[in-house]
Amino acid sequence: MSSIPLEEIRRARERVADAVARTPLLRVDVDAPAEVWLKLECLQPIGSFKLRGALSAIRAASSAELAGGVVTASAGNMAQGVAWAAREAGVRARIVAPETAPRAKLDAVERLGGEVILVPHEVWWQTMVDRGHPGVDGLFVHPVEDDAVMAGNGTIGLELVEDLSSFDAVVVPWGGGGLTTGIASAVKALRPGVRVVTAEPETAAPLAASFAAGAPVEIDYTVSFVDGAGGRALLPTMWDRARELVDAPVAVPLDEVAEAMRLLASRARVVAEGAGALALAAALRGDAGEGRVVCVVSGGNIDGATLATVLAGGTPV
Repeated sequence: MSSIPLEEIRRARERVADAVARTPLLRVDVDAPAEVWLKLECLQPIGSFKLRGALSAIRAASSAELAGGVVTASAGNMAQGVAWAAREAGVRARIVAPETAPRAKLDAVERLGGEVILVPHEVWWQTMVDRGHPGVDGLFVHPVEDDAVMAGNGTIGLELVEDLSSFDAVVVPWGGGGLTTGIASAVKALRPGVRVVTAEPETAAPLAASFAAGAPVEIDYTVSFVDGAGGRALLPTMWDRARELVDAPVAVPLDEVAEAMRLLASRARVVAEGAGALALAAALRGDAGEGRVVCVVSGGNIDGATLATVLAGGTPV
């Protein structure tokens, strides 16, 4: 089954409800072909939706499974979620992170008690594929492919349906696909007519390339300030999920991501990281269609220098 069962998502909500925020859903006044609403996951306690999935997975684990601590692979946001949840559970958290991860995110992980292990990007990616890293023991909490993580992400979809009487499309940033799978599973179960649109940075858009090719493909990947989304390829299990749940994948130019970040700051007073602005950028392009469109602002964890460059009118290199 490619989607996460609705009952699993509802169980995940029961597990995490006392710790995660029911984030605001606000309409924003922008020049777009659609009526645009923002789901502000950047307002979670760790500044990202990742707390939902991390808590869902770690609270679902047994004490025996947690005895050796927990491990994940993350560029920063899932690392914070796992560190937060591990601290709550009283166990050790170790994070395999790419050397290109933003310092602001790594500092936050360490502040939450997580131990960061920096590796080259290729090694970090392989850690996700292998679901582990040599010499690093513990329960591996996959940032994308764990069902309990995706069920936690799906609680966002439950909130969307409950808080907005109707909408035509939801736009979700695609990093590994766990956020999209969770949200789409809930939304399509409850409102089958809603379109699911994914947004990737055009320098790292394997889902858009795979849809165009009709099969999973690896792309030429370029690191950018949109560090929380995109990649060089799809994770092994995610193609089948995407084919069932995604209606349209979109690759967004970096200049347009930066402009969406500026709009979020000036119109909504919201600080979003690059990945967090991807959905709005896609909606501004018209890629989500007309009608009422919900854009998931997935996170707001960004280095100060990068944010300053964007707010000054630039696109970070």
